[in-house]
Amino acid sequence: MRQVTPSAPAPPAPWAILLAFTLVYLAWGTTYLAIREGVKQFPPGLFGGLRLTAAGLILFAFLALRGEPLRLRRRELFWVGLAGLLLFVGGNGLITVGERTVDSGVASILVATTPLWMGFIEMFWPGGERLSARGWTGLLIGLAGVVLLLTPKLQHPAQFLQDVGPFLVLGSALSWSVGSLVLRRHRSRSHLAAAAYQMVLGGGIQTLIGLGMGEATELTPEKFTPGAVYAFFHLLVVGSLIGFVAYNWLLGHVSATLAGTYAYVNPVIAVLVGGLWGEIIDGWVIGGMAVILAGVALVRTGAGGLPRQAEVEVGEEELDETLLVAQEEVI
Repeated sequence: MRQVTPSAPAPPAPWAILLAFTLVYLAWGTTYLAIREGVKQFPPGLFGGLRLTAAGLILFAFLALRGEPLRLRRRELFWVGLAGLLLFVGGNGLITVGERTVDSGVASILVATTPLWMGFIEMFWPGGERLSARGWTGLLIGLAGVVLLLTPKLQHPAQFLQDVGPFLVLGSALSWSVGSLVLRRHRSRSHLAAAAYQMVLGGGIQTLIGLGMGEATELTPEKFTPGAVYAFFHLLVVGSLIGFVAYNWLLGHVSATLAGTYAYVNPVIAVLVGGLWGEIIDGWVIGGMAVILAGVALVRTGAGGLPRQAEVEVGEEELDETLLVAQEEVI
């Protein structure tokens, strides 16, 4: 009897892939403006902490409905907890505070430096990659882009030093870089379950910090403006749910490299959306963005070789790194 071989599933229609890319670009490109608008009314600790906790609980519920295991091994908990502090207390917390004084477009460009910090820090990480000449060139170009972006502020040193916002946003990118490297070296069985634990832990600690700083007294009824409330739910629903679902669907149908193009598109979207909202778009912003993204492109292709402790499973590592950096856009 002739055996019938099941046919491969049909590839998705081009319009479906285009729609998924559009959702990812718009969902994550608008998160920076939503944070900026949210912290104009809500205190940053509670605004970021409660949203992160809610996103983590939703992710737990999603995984439970899929029947995926939620328990982590005991040895995983330490690294997941450390990563949660770095990613969500340091990474998310600092940018939420920083955007009180930094325009959303500028913040998105500064956050785009994350691969630069990862490339630099990993050189000193045990078993880490070494940057090639191309990578070093990209690193220097990217840092020059940061200086170019901040040139208008640097022309007034006293005012620049009084505004810690840009430093907080850069600190957010740096903290996220260290947390990402921790997770790359200490992988969990389930990336999504680990992310849920990290969000709940990081969000819970942010909330406690906010309460400890007396932010609860700032949540007066007049703070709950339609714009601020929408910003909260935009980040939770559009950024954390719609964007993440569309991105994970893309990873199943296109390469991780192609899906990762959001890292170059999102700052452009954020700058344009911020400009429509009244933020300044001048030559310094455009020039700084172009130079930083050029440096990031060189660094991402300029590693000297595979990590000495991970010379196999290249595709899996690329996917893990793409998910890690994407997680930053989600929250």
